[in-house]
Amino acid sequence: MIYLDEAATTPVRREVLEAMWPYLGPEFGNPSSHHEVGESAREALEQARADVASALGARPAEITFTSGGTESDNTAIKGIALASPGRHVIVSAVEHPAVLESAAWLGRIGYDVTVLPVDQQGRVEPAVLADALRDDTAVVSIQHANNEVGTIQPIAALSALTAERGVPLHTDAVQSAGWLDIDVERLGVQAMSISGHKLGAPKGVGVLFVGRRVPFEPLIHGGGQEGGRRSGTENVAAAVGMAAALRLASGPVDDVVARRDLFIDRVRAAVAGAELTGHPVERLPGSASFVFPGRSGESILLDLERRGIVSSSGSACAAGSDEPSHVLTAMGYPAEVAQTAVRFTFGRTTTTEQLDRVVELLVGSLTSS
Repeated sequence: MIYLDEAATTPVRREVLEAMWPYLGPEFGNPSSHHEVGESAREALEQARADVASALGARPAEITFTSGGTESDNTAIKGIALASPGRHVIVSAVEHPAVLESAAWLGRIGYDVTVLPVDQQGRVEPAVLADALRDDTAVVSIQHANNEVGTIQPIAALSALTAERGVPLHTDAVQSAGWLDIDVERLGVQAMSISGHKLGAPKGVGVLFVGRRVPFEPLIHGGGQEGGRRSGTENVAAAVGMAAALRLASGPVDDVVARRDLFIDRVRAAVAGAELTGHPVERLPGSASFVFPGRSGESILLDLERRGIVSSSGSACAAGSDEPSHVLTAMGYPAEVAQTAVRFTFGRTTTTEQLDRVVELLVGSLTSS
């Protein structure tokens, strides 16, 4: 099997499991307990928090451990909006459903929601955001990189505009963590979401960064854990694993970019009509997504899997839906073309030989269909 669906999830790294193991066994204490067993767990939790904060260029007190990207997105958007006197929220049309549905919920309770259009490559133009900002804008949420087409947004340029108006900018960095610079100061963001299972940690753990000066209303109330931002007994092992995965995922990406570009060129050369989706350059290192007009994307995926290639049509959260990708339709693709999409996403260990094999089998799949 050649696994090319790392945007959906990644295998848990052995080093992450080894870091987590003591807190799944002998170090079982509740970090809120004031005795030796609890204090040991608390020490591990706070070290993990400090490690994550360092990776993000943040302060430990600004880091909250969550159950994953969806919770982090919901908590950021709703928590910031509910704490603001403003009643206007801005998101882009190509956001993950966790962001779009959070904004839609705010719309149902009386907020105005603006959904920004994107260009044909999936990017938000800064001028479009500038025109949408209002005096009562409570929060803006624009992803760092798209999970379906890999397009990277100009977050630093967008955050400069929101900063001028004093509006908090949240970015969903679930896909970019481990690949791109996610230093919150350099990006200029006031909130950020990360998910562990996209970079070698288990499913069920994530991170939310919220700047210390950003007004925030917690969504989960109780014993006041996580600095009062997310009550409930913390999952110490998961937090330790998250910190380890984030540390291990960093590193040079030039080799991955070179393999990606070669793969894209070979698909285009080998498959007549294959069209790359997303930005040709400003895209995630391990992301190559295509539409194959006149073909059935689902049929291609099924045939590739029979041949030992695991890939996807887009977001795992939309798997099984008959609706065309909202990302591709927002980028201007007709519904019938959007439904021909195939996404290949891979990591640092994927080889050129494997990618060459994928091209060969893709051609065979399209020829036989």
